[in-house]
Amino acid sequence: MSKIQPIHWRRLARVFELDAWQLQRTRGDHLVYAKEGFIRPVVIPKDTDVQVFIIVNNLKTARISRARYFELIAK
Repeated sequence: MSKIQPIHWRRLARVFELDAWQLQRTRGDHLVYAKEGFIRPVVIPKDTDVQVFIIVNNLKTARISRARYFELIAK
C-alpha cells in the first residue's frame, strides 16, 4: 500500500466531500466538515501541504480506511 503524503488542503477537502462530509463552517483558516451520525467534526487547515499526522487523525475521526482514502484521492 502507498504511503500517505502531505497534500494541498483543497485536495484533502475533496476527499471528505466525496465521502459525503459537508462543509459546516469556516473558522479562520480552517474548514470544519460534519456528517450525520458523527459527533466530532473533521477540521482541515488551509495549508499548502497538510501534514500527514493531520490527515491520519482526520481519517480516524471520519472512520475512513487507508484503502478508501486512496480510492477517493484517485478520483
